[in-house]
Amino acid sequence: MPATNNKIKQLAQNIKANPDDSFSKFALALEFLKQDNLQRAKILFEDVYNNDPDYVGVYYHLGKLYERLEQLDDAKKVYTEGIDVAAKQKEQRTLKELEEALAEVNIEIEN
Repeated sequence: MPATNNKIKQLAQNIKANPDDSFSKFALALEFLKQDNLQRAKILFEDVYNNDPDYVGVYYHLGKLYERLEQLDDAKKVYTEGIDVAAKQKEQRTLKELEEALAEVNIEIEN
């Protein structure tokens, strides 16, 4: 756990020094997910999503987090937007992951 806490402290310092550092925000959100701190992760993912829409990695993780929080319509919206971003950036692997996630959430919404 101490290594995780050091990583969290370092990432938080990076963000404090550079508030527009999407990479550090994204990485810190992932660390919070590992600790099951969903609300802190959500705040950071949403910040990246809202302020750096070209940061393609955020769409999958924010969508999955919304699924965990049972916000299925929000997950669907994020996946759909992420598919557009991934397609524009020619990020084939991310595009495929987002399309699969969208298909799964659509099935969940229908049931």
